[in-house]
Amino acid sequence: MATIALFSGQGSQYEKMGLDLIQKDASLEEIYEIASEILGFDLYAIIADSDAQTLAHTIYAQPAIMATSLVCLEAAKKRGFTYDAVAGHSLGEYAAMVACGMLSLEDGFRVIKARSIAMDEAAKNANGAMTAILKLAPAEVERICSEIDGYVIPANYNSAVQTVIAGEKEAVERAAAACTALKARAVPLAVASAFHTKLMQPAADAFYKAIRNVTFQEPNVPFYSNILGDIRTDFTDMPKVLAQHIVSPVRFTDELAAMQANGIDTFVEFGPKNVLTGLVKKTLKGVTAKNCENCETLEGVFA
Repeated sequence: MATIALFSGQGSQYEKMGLDLIQKDASLEEIYEIASEILGFDLYAIIADSDAQTLAHTIYAQPAIMATSLVCLEAAKKRGFTYDAVAGHSLGEYAAMVACGMLSLEDGFRVIKARSIAMDEAAKNANGAMTAILKLAPAEVERICSEIDGYVIPANYNSAVQTVIAGEKEAVERAAAACTALKARAVPLAVASAFHTKLMQPAADAFYKAIRNVTFQEPNVPFYSNILGDIRTDFTDMPKVLAQHIVSPVRFTDELAAMQANGIDTFVEFGPKNVLTGLVKKTLKGVTAKNCENCETLEGVFA
């Protein structure tokens, strides 16, 4: 038996997420304090007091989700939780890098600060959007995108029946309409632009410059990569890899298949909502999938 810790992606944020864990164990607030010092704003207050629209802003959503994910993980570790590998969906890879020792907590927030600023700036200058397409095979989604006027591509391969498309807003809307004509369901995502597409190239360039001198260690457990859809073994130039990550598709379905092939049978998602838990359950048979986002679900991890 082997267990993997998974970490939530952008779009999963909600007001007051994870705060009951802090109220139960005040020592966990140190994660928010370290984050706030690096970010230059009070992250706890953003999560506690902001409305959904404010929290959805990239500069807030990314560090807020990462901090919440790490608070959830730390709460579980205090109860004896251990893991044999890590992975995250898009933004979640950064919490995964902290969880496996590739980045210190401080450097994790320095990197996510640079990423959120770069992506927020690029989003303002690109009329991009992302929409989840449900109940349609990835190959069919690819075909539809290729036939649409304008720029739209599959950006997140989440499961056999869920692919997120991204690109120019009008092209995404046309592709979504073509998919719904085939009885698919289209759900626009609460993100600022077309992440994991070429529209984010200015962000990738700015991000690389900002983090090129950050020190990355080799992970202490296997780290699964969105870009590769498998375990990453080359860590020689992680700033370049992470810049590439911003403009590359997320191959989460391939990652899940690789995890199962490598003997992982227990999947625990840390962070707001349970999106990845749902993807695991829809994609893999004969595995256990749980999530931890508050005091109640923390108990469920150990049930």
